[in-house]
Amino acid sequence: MERRAVLGVAAGAVAAGATVAQGSAHAVERERGGGAGRRPVVRFDVISDIQGDLADLRVALRDMARTNPRGSGLAVAGDITPRGYDAEYAQVRAELARQHVRPGDLAWAIGNHEFYVPKWRDPDTLAEETWPNGTTEDSLFRSFYRFAGRGSVYAEKLFDGIPVLSLGTEKYLHYHDPKLWDEVWLSEAQFAWLEDRLRYWSRRRRPVMVVSHHPLPDTVSGSRNALYQHDYVQAERLLGILGRYRDVFFFCGHTHWDLTLSDWYVRRVVPGTANPEGFSVVNTGAVQTGYRDDGKGGEVAVEGAFNQGLQVEVYRDRVRLRARDFARARWLKEITVPLSTAR
Repeated sequence: MERRAVLGVAAGAVAAGATVAQGSAHAVERERGGGAGRRPVVRFDVISDIQGDLADLRVALRDMARTNPRGSGLAVAGDITPRGYDAEYAQVRAELARQHVRPGDLAWAIGNHEFYVPKWRDPDTLAEETWPNGTTEDSLFRSFYRFAGRGSVYAEKLFDGIPVLSLGTEKYLHYHDPKLWDEVWLSEAQFAWLEDRLRYWSRRRRPVMVVSHHPLPDTVSGSRNALYQHDYVQAERLLGILGRYRDVFFFCGHTHWDLTLSDWYVRRVVPGTANPEGFSVVNTGAVQTGYRDDGKGGEVAVEGAFNQGLQVEVYRDRVRLRARDFARARWLKEITVPLSTAR
């Protein structure tokens, strides 16, 4: 199946003068783990881009059970399935049940692969030339809703008191514009909900974890590549909302770019938000297949076994992010980010 497509749309460009800070003036990065003092208040895991690789999902879940046996939850940043068939969702659900992962401990974000059923005449016959092959846009969303156990793309989950907000597209845009495919479109209702929840948790001095499949432009690994620069139709507006809050952590997948890269974590500063320290953006790696820059404006697959994700530890005064290689059962790197509530 075609995984990448260079997008020609120019909508959603970043506001002029926006900057990216690698880490921050206060963040401390370490290779291969290390101590962080007092015990965390909450510890949870983040993965993305399963895309039907149930064997690697099993490896990842077993590794998480060893490193985080009493974890508060698991967030999945999209591409849960390879195509979005109900049977593919059922396979993921069955694997989670076999590994004793409770549905109540999961926060799901929708990805572009959840919309790929229309490329197929049936599960065994690729037929892109006759897209959408009788599949309706509404049916794709309903399949995700049944699986996630909710009635909207966006949702809030609490992992032992820490809010996890899932965002996602509310239109598969090729149904609405033949020039567009996997770009993300957010409704007025979703923007209003996001602003409300960020204000609510900011008043309560809580860090907020935001999970969305696609990377924001000019942030983490891959987001400056032509393949991913225009994923959000309303990127400027979304950045303007997130950029007001120092204690927001935005987790994204989609690129599959290797967590060993230096820009796996960045601070994104958005001009005009009165927040000169920006907010945190974190690449989630991928369960299925890794990529990195090919030096020619594209990307190339990472050789060998690839299966990566994150472990997040929330303390009262800081958040520690740890990149994990599930295939080799080892920590890759970590960064500790102080919270504004520590001041």
